[in-house]
Amino acid sequence: MGGRYALRSVRVALPPLERFAEFLRTRGKRLTMQRRLIVEHVFSHHDHFDAEELLEHLQELIARRKVSRPTVYRTLAELGEAGLLKKMTLGGRNIYEHDYGYPQHDHLYCQNCNRLIEFQSQEIARLCAQVAREYDFEIASHRLFVTGRCAECRRPGLLPSSELRPAEDG
Repeated sequence: MGGRYALRSVRVALPPLERFAEFLRTRGKRLTMQRRLIVEHVFSHHDHFDAEELLEHLQELIARRKVSRPTVYRTLAELGEAGLLKKMTLGGRNIYEHDYGYPQHDHLYCQNCNRLIEFQSQEIARLCAQVAREYDFEIASHRLFVTGRCAECRRPGLLPSSELRPAEDG
């Protein structure tokens, strides 16, 4: 999405893989081939994903025993600890997004199809700062999710997900 609310790029000192290797060294761990493959895949594109979606994308590597399921889960946790990924819970699922190298931003969340639309607003940032000053509060970060239904899901003939549930017998 372009325009007024598009995310702007952020300069980082190190690429994500090098930043992760540095983080692991501080913990006395190594950047193994499995971790490298996972990080390269995760940072090859910018998508929101859950662990099961990542496992599905890594299926060929898992089948060839290049990556294991437990290593994927451990690496996701380590990427979060390293400040490279941010975990959020939406619709009962743990969703991950890139944090390192991405600006503070907010989301529009479609409750029907689970689509996430990222946007950045200086007006929201100013409002947060104003409210924080009023309450003598120091902001570390903020996360805003606006929930509703996207344009595609509001098209005539589509039912909201709450109306798609099967009827209960009884």
